Amino acid sequence: MKNLVSICAVTLALATPAYAEDEAGPSLMEQGAELFFEGLRQEMEPALEDLLGLADQFGPAMQSFFEEMGPALAELASEIQDWSAYEAPEILPNGDIIIRKKPPVSEDTPKPEIAPDQSEDLPEGATDI
Repeated sequence: MKNLVSICAVTLALATPAYAEDEAGPSLMEQGAELFFEGLRQEMEPALEDLLGLADQFGPAMQSFFEEMGPALAELASEIQDWSAYEAPEILPNGDIIIRKKPPVSEDTPKPEIAPDQSEDLPEGATDI
């Protein structure tokens, strides 16, 4: 009888389900991403330090420029409602900078013809590259 009780006790102890240990660490994808971004950070560190040096060097000059020119730029921005109505700025030989207004587009001006859509020539499901 003693043997039967001990055999039952051992069987019950071994019959409980064995739980697999959960992975506590990051997955391979997470490890790869961490390594990638760490390498990227190390490669970019000298450039970022140079950029911070430039910011320290030019920061006070830029701040004084914006303090002086800020009101004039705000006034200019309030006067111009549509920036697309102006050409790109030009620097003249004497150093002046001019911004020309684009000529108005009249309705009787012929519009350029657009090439006809060639999608009907393509078989169904084709991709135009």
